[in-house]
Parts: sequence; C-alpha cells; structure tokens
Amino acid sequence: QVQVVESGGGLVQPGGSLRLSCAASGNIRSIVARGWYRQGPGKQREFIARILSGGITNYADSVKGRFTISEDSASNTWYLQMSSLESDDTAVYYCEAARNNPIWTEYWGQGTQVTVAS
Repeated sequence: QVQVVESGGGLVQPGGSLRLSCAASGNIRSIVARGWYRQGPGKQREFIARILSGGITNYADSVKGRFTISEDSASNTWYLQMSSLESDDTAVYYCEAARNNPIWTEYWGQGTQVTVAS
C-alpha cells in the first residue's frame, strides 16, 4: 500500500503562483509514476502532470509552460509549481502515485483546493 497526502492549496490572485506538495509513505519503493490531477467545478478529473522513474515528465497542454512537476526522492515528496495562474485553474488538486508490480495500481490523496480569484 501507498499513502499520499497533498498540501499547499489556497487562494491566489490571477497571475500569481502556488506550490503544491505531495508526500508519500508506505511501499514507496514500488512507485513508478508520481502525478497531479485536478477536478474543477462541474468538470471531470483531468490529468495535469506526471513524473516517471528516471525523471521523464509529461504535462497537459493546458498547463505547459506554467506548471512544473518535480520530486525530492530523499523525502518521498513531489511538487507542482504553478505560475501565471488563471481562474480556470481553480480546482481540487489531487496527487497520484502509481505502481506496476504486480499490476498497475493508483493511489490518490484526499485533494487540496486551489482557488484563483481576485
């Protein structure tokens, strides 16, 4: 089992920045992917960014150039640095950890609210 806990959400003005953190515990050695998703009001959960073992990163087109995912393996934590925030970025942000042994399994945090408003 893997447990993940997000932190760092809050209220930020348009154009501002915010950094989210996700701390993992449990069977962390088996994690092969660390990601971020979000669910805006009335919307489905959508992929934001992912970092794979080896450091390869993927981003949704909507956040490329504005958001950066990174990790600190020593503390089993990964981050989502968000810049140039827009009102459309308002959502509950979830971190995700994925294992592929023995089968692909995803673990989710409880979510952290990010509200972009003036």
